[in-house]
Amino acid sequence: MVRTPLTPEERERGEQLGQLLREARGARSMAAVAAVAGISAETLRKIETGRAPTPAFFTVAALAQALGLSMDDLVARCAPAVAA
Repeated sequence: MVRTPLTPEERERGEQLGQLLREARGARSMAAVAAVAGISAETLRKIETGRAPTPAFFTVAALAQALGLSMDDLVARCAPAVAA
């Protein structure tokens, strides 16, 4: 199965998500946050650095819960702008 290449917008959205998660993590270690979310620290590192710009929904949901973020806030801050 060949994966369709990501668009520049999808990559940018992934970078925005990573930055938001890094900021929300603050001084907490990657390992501690990843453990609470039930993912590996390597997965969290890839998401935060944009190397995994399209993480699975349940991964994002678990991270949001572990960091005290709402999914609505994530969408508002990471969704592409809608043209009027």
